[in-house]
Amino acid sequence: MNVKSRHHLRSDEISELEEEIAEQTGVELDGDTYEMVELTDVDFDVVLVDGDPSVVYMDGERPFLTVVGANAYDPTKNVVTVDAGAVSFVSGGADVMRPGIVEADEGIAAGDLVLVAEETHGKVLAVGRALEPGTEMVGDSGKVVESLHHVGDDLFEFAV
Repeated sequence: MNVKSRHHLRSDEISELEEEIAEQTGVELDGDTYEMVELTDVDFDVVLVDGDPSVVYMDGERPFLTVVGANAYDPTKNVVTVDAGAVSFVSGGADVMRPGIVEADEGIAAGDLVLVAEETHGKVLAVGRALEPGTEMVGDSGKVVESLHHVGDDLFEFAV
């Protein structure tokens, strides 16, 4: 990943970003500095909140929390919780299968970005795209969340 450009966000951009994150995840960002980092050779750009890669703009998407950002706050919306048996798979970048899910936010619609958290401590392991609505995620078979970003990937390890 190479940095194409970096710049601090204007106050109106910060307000818009904070509103989007609050609407999607229930998180109230409270950073002192917000810096957009545009990257080459990847399909995302990052917003550093107080120096941490907390927000990501994935290819053409609205801003969303990264794994780092989600674990710095306490998201209450668009969260899918997986059992201990799914942790190693999800942490490795695997898509989330229905049998591993113990709970899903009922407000999730197919196509939404979601945070995948583990059941025991509530730590977020991945960001993915819902393939089914939250009301239909718990069950016996099938893939329900496509993994887009996970613990240990390039975005998780991102540092400028």
